[in-house]
Amino acid sequence: MSEPFNTWQARFERLRANKLFETCVIAIIIVSALLIGAKTYEEQTSRFEQALYYFDWAVTLFFLAEILIRLAAERSVRDFFRSGWNIFDTLIVAASLIPLDDSEMVLLARLLRVFRVLRLVSLIPELRILLAALIKSIPRMGYVALLMFIIFYIYAALGSFLFHEVDPFLWDNISVAMLTLFRIATFEDWTDVMYATQELHAWSWLYYLTFIFLTAFIFLNMMIGIVLDVMQKESVQMEIETGTGEAGELHALRHDVRALSEQIARLEEGLSRER
Repeated sequence: MSEPFNTWQARFERLRANKLFETCVIAIIIVSALLIGAKTYEEQTSRFEQALYYFDWAVTLFFLAEILIRLAAERSVRDFFRSGWNIFDTLIVAASLIPLDDSEMVLLARLLRVFRVLRLVSLIPELRILLAALIKSIPRMGYVALLMFIIFYIYAALGSFLFHEVDPFLWDNISVAMLTLFRIATFEDWTDVMYATQELHAWSWLYYLTFIFLTAFIFLNMMIGIVLDVMQKESVQMEIETGTGEAGELHALRHDVRALSEQIARLEEGLSRER
């Protein structure tokens, strides 16, 4: 029993690792995304509604077959569900199999199908690195965001005190002033705000330039630096796990050297006992 099982498992494993199969799955995911987008043009696609319905179910069944192939390629079900991405893919496919299109929960069915696009992240390693780096960067970026909030608060208080009489709509209180500063930080017609205050306070350009320098340049570069640092660590970790790249080769070399050192130590211990 074990030999035929291992044979089929090896076949499914080769199929899962096949580049053509991966490309086909990615293409179907993109087609599925285009199908979801086409359904938003209800007037233009109403005459193809039946064809789109059958095509949508064909895509769902293909995803089901793909999940079963990936499951069969593992040595056990537990190994398959150790990966969070496999759990995510299974949930998306399972939710797509629930017939909700003809019920009051049709909106939920459409939303579940939208999440099919996220399966591209689970299939493309580079996207997984980007997403993992973004998620792991959030705690460190929180401190930068806190410092940014302090700067916003100080500048908003100053702006409310200094420019209230110029334009109460923009500088009436500290909360409104913070919204105005957010507009300035995004460069949305910020020069109009500056020119209005310069008519009464000629030095106000210094207020805006220092604020933009802090928020748009320093804090933005700090955010980018954090993401790049985490992304580099994630890339190194993936190279170690897959055994590819410079980090993977170095990790394998260290493992071989460690194993060789242990073997030499055992040989020396054996020779010392013989003496």
